[in-house]
Amino acid sequence: MATDHRRRRADAERNAETVLSAARDLLVGGSVPTMSEVATAAGITRMTLYAHFATRELLVEAVVRRAVAETDDALAALDLDALDVDEALDRLVRTSWPMLDRHRKVRLAAVDLLGPAALREQHDAAFRHVEHLIARGQQDGVFRTDLARDWLVATFYAVLHAAADEVDAGRLTSEAAPSTLVSTLRSLLHAH
Repeated sequence: MATDHRRRRADAERNAETVLSAARDLLVGGSVPTMSEVATAAGITRMTLYAHFATRELLVEAVVRRAVAETDDALAALDLDALDVDEALDRLVRTSWPMLDRHRKVRLAAVDLLGPAALREQHDAAFRHVEHLIARGQQDGVFRTDLARDWLVATFYAVLHAAADEVDAGRLTSEAAPSTLVSTLRSLLHAH
């Protein structure tokens, strides 16, 4: 009995991962797929899909949560505390940009389906790295202290996503975005 239960559980976890990957791929491709399209792409029935994700919103939320967790893991591996503040800022931006760039269309779908506030809440795990870096920069006297840390974190978030919007609009290339972001964020964060 226990073996059957473990096998069913493993199958369910594999199905959920397959669904998340299929949904992410469809979203990255620029479409907001129907549940039927996700089920077809995942190679499962709609009934199986709905057993894992009752609504498209829950599915998109899970895709975003997974992308943010991957970003959080990548940023945690950087050991930003071992670098000076400016070097850490550069590395943080250059590591996080490709992930955001890859998930630009996911972000647009998430804003549309979940709303900007829900999407921002999803990012809190990854943005703890930004908050920590800004706090360290303020303590070291490198970053400005005349503005609240929360505001600087929110502005960092907004600038990063503005770059994604500019790439979508064709006014900034994906390749130029990291350098543009580093320059913009340094001018924003540095004490004057």
